[in-house]
Amino acid sequence: MRGLGGRVVLVTGGAGGIGAALCRRFAEEGSKVAVFDLDADGAAAVAADCGGRAWTVDIADQARVVAAVADVERALGPIDVLVNNAGWDRAGPFLDTDKALWERIVAVNLYGPLHMHHAVVGGMRARGRGRIVNIASDAGRVGSSGESVYAACKGGIIAFSKTLARELARQRINVNVVCPGPTDTALFRDFAGAGERGEKLRAALERAIPFGRLGTPEDVVGAVVFLASDDAAFVTGQVLSASGGLTMAG
Repeated sequence: MRGLGGRVVLVTGGAGGIGAALCRRFAEEGSKVAVFDLDADGAAAVAADCGGRAWTVDIADQARVVAAVADVERALGPIDVLVNNAGWDRAGPFLDTDKALWERIVAVNLYGPLHMHHAVVGGMRARGRGRIVNIASDAGRVGSSGESVYAACKGGIIAFSKTLARELARQRINVNVVCPGPTDTALFRDFAGAGERGEKLRAALERAIPFGRLGTPEDVVGAVVFLASDDAAFVTGQVLSASGGLTMAG
């Protein structure tokens, strides 16, 4: 991809799954990678693997986000690309959940990205350039049983991204969204559960997905890197699914 060499790329949730794959790919493109994650050891391992730097950050804590973003820019330079990838969920029918769980899901999946945007975008606006790619979910486009509040957050991120894309277009800041379908990550395995239940869900999804398998983190990476690159310089406010054909929303 064009235009990623030497760019400072910040990836949240970079310690595992899609986030780790993104960090490695951006490093291959010649970018300077900042890895944010609550898992300090995991973030450090990914950063060491890709020649980046790691920060232990709970994105639900706005003060910590602001301090960590400032530290990234002191260490690596102005942030050129922000990838909001961090997410968390706990599966269950809505009526079996409670407010404490809703607040935790909202804190990570909605407030977390808002905190990141607020801390990073001001610098991008002042410089008149930047790329933002938000990892949402097809749960936020078409719904997903057992993920009601998570889907609400991801739907909110899609709407927020389109609005921010309009607000920042004159400053040449691109804001786009990638929506993974079912992807074989720790988050999916936690959602599916262990044992027979998990195997049944996996098998049902493999039957439903036209490509006949779950996604992998690497299946998502190319779309994100494209949207972060100069090859997508005229693309903003768009939502792209990487779902193996499971969803074909317009």
